[in-house]
Amino acid sequence: MTLKEIGVNHTCIVSKVVGDKAIKKRLMDMGIIKGVSIKVVKIAPLGDPIQIELKGYELTIRKEEADKIIVG
Repeated sequence: MTLKEIGVNHTCIVSKVVGDKAIKKRLMDMGIIKGVSIKVVKIAPLGDPIQIELKGYELTIRKEEADKIIVG
């Protein structure tokens, strides 16, 4: 299951980040790494972007990025 499939107000743990090297680095630089807890705060009406909360701060990521984050 990917982060893109998680509903609003649900929390999940990152299992893996997939994709090319540039995407993985970008997500890792934002703190999205294996083992991190992420809460989906808000999803825009058309599903893009997605607002998430992790490590005490909020981020907005694109749907394509959320699809690269495997959660458990």
